[in-house]
Amino acid sequence: QVQLVESGGGSVQPGGSLRLSCAASGSVFSINNMGWYRQAPGKERILVAGITRDGFTTYADSVRGRFAISRDNAKNTGFLQMNNLKPEDTAVYYCTADVQDTNTGIRNYWGQGTQVTVSS
Repeated sequence: QVQLVESGGGSVQPGGSLRLSCAASGSVFSINNMGWYRQAPGKERILVAGITRDGFTTYADSVRGRFAISRDNAKNTGFLQMNNLKPEDTAVYYCTADVQDTNTGIRNYWGQGTQVTVSS
């Protein structure tokens, strides 16, 4: 009874910026860890960034210093600010979250994925 809806993807030139959003809705009581993964064609899905409920963050080496993960706990929403985008950032980006349902235990959910394309 929980859904994660992503938005903010698109096509940009190298050096551009995008901001991805991930909104949780439904029977949400609270959200623990959140994260963003990406998968390029023919490649393994990798963790791009993660954030705990208290705001501790981790980043893949390839995006550290360019991307910033954040969250608004009051709105049950997570964000990924992507700056100085490079062609190698091109991938489908997926939001994931560990959600405490109002009546059940914690479950892991995934968003539908959003395409990010960086090209000149």
